[in-house]
Amino acid sequence: MRTIRASEIGTYLYCRRAWWYRKQGVDSVNESELAAGTSLHRAHGRTVLASGLTRMLGLLLLLVALILLTVYLVNSLI
Repeated sequence: MRTIRASEIGTYLYCRRAWWYRKQGVDSVNESELAAGTSLHRAHGRTVLASGLTRMLGLLLLLVALILLTVYLVNSLI
C-alpha cells in the first residue's frame, strides 16, 4: 500500500492536472520558480525562528530584571 503525503494532497487539491503530471513523472517547466519559492520559504522559516528566539530571550531578560528588582526592594526594606 502506497503512502499518500500531505504535499501530494495539496498538489491534487490545487491542481489535479499538476498532480497527475507529477505522478506520471513529467518534469515541471518552471523548475527555477519552484527553486526560488523553496529558497524564499527557507529564508522565511529562518526569520520566524530567529524572531521567536529573540522574543524568548527578551522575556527571559524581563523575568531576570523583575527578580533582581524584587531582591533589591526586599533587601532595602530590611
